Amino acid sequence: MITVSLCMIVKNEEKILERCLSCLADLMDEVIIVDTGSTDRTKQIASKYTDKIYDFQWEDDFSAARNFAFSKATGDYIYSADADEVLDEVNRERFRALKANMYPEIEIVQMYYCNQLKFCTVYNYDKEYRPKMFKRVRGFTWIDPIHETVRTEPVVFDSDVEIIHEQEENHAKRDLEAFRGIWSRGGKLSHRLYDMYARELYLAGEEEDFRKAETFFEEMCNDEKCSEDELKAALTIMVKTAKILGDAGKLFKYVVKAVAFGNISEVCLEIGDYYMEQEDYEEASVWFHNAAYETESIFDVHSRGDKAFAKMADCCSKLGLMEQAEYYRKNAEEWKEKAGAGFAEGE
Repeated sequence: MITVSLCMIVKNEEKILERCLSCLADLMDEVIIVDTGSTDRTKQIASKYTDKIYDFQWEDDFSAARNFAFSKATGDYIYSADADEVLDEVNRERFRALKANMYPEIEIVQMYYCNQLKFCTVYNYDKEYRPKMFKRVRGFTWIDPIHETVRTEPVVFDSDVEIIHEQEENHAKRDLEAFRGIWSRGGKLSHRLYDMYARELYLAGEEEDFRKAETFFEEMCNDEKCSEDELKAALTIMVKTAKILGDAGKLFKYVVKAVAFGNISEVCLEIGDYYMEQEDYEEASVWFHNAAYETESIFDVHSRGDKAFAKMADCCSKLGLMEQAEYYRKNAEEWKEKAGAGFAEGE
């Protein structure tokens, strides 16, 4: 049977750490806790489960802290967990079975991450696969009988383990401040972090967050080095920012650019909402129709589905088209049910 090291980074988690460790510790061969500056009972609670508790000077870098934790592991595999994660008894048994039957060639194990929509941040689905367990030492092997090459792609296994994410609060404010901090210090956001910043801002940002982010995304709209995906994200953020801040001139400036560049359902919803506020329901319905049938989403899959259909139903009601309103309302309900069942983005 393989050995597994649990690696966690924590800070001031006294409210929830016991809940997490009580369902994980007996499944692990070692428990490694890296504390980044707790001032509560976090380390005292952790000491009930392990003596491998390390202090790490926080430097605004989660990767650095996780790398330090991983460096302390000695097991065959490393299981990475956050303090707000829980395994119920069914999934504890699934984890045991996984551990007992692991094939040695597997290098990454994905597990379902559940309850993601409790606080709306960057997710469209409540249950998605995430890489959670990693082979500590990877061996490189040659493949192909001729023109042989070293296999560089990891062997990934999609397990049936479901992790319940019992988040206590919305972390959007913390995350958005971190993104802004990287930018304000002259740092460069990777493509992945840039997408996460735009996505979390769009889905969970408040007016002040958009106000603070406006300069950054406006600069990205004018950056010739921007990729196509980055430009779409920046234009979408600028449309929503202008809408939230009540800047009609800037709203239409970026709507025109977004429409000229490509069809984005989130942009169509924003301009449709604008016309709804002007009580121009016919024009609003055109934009909502485009959101539902003519475009693709980049942040929020619901913008091309139940949200667009529900807004079409509202327009039809305002125009006295009750039969059509009922049709779109039914479409919205059906779409939302499918989304809840976790259909793929491309469906």
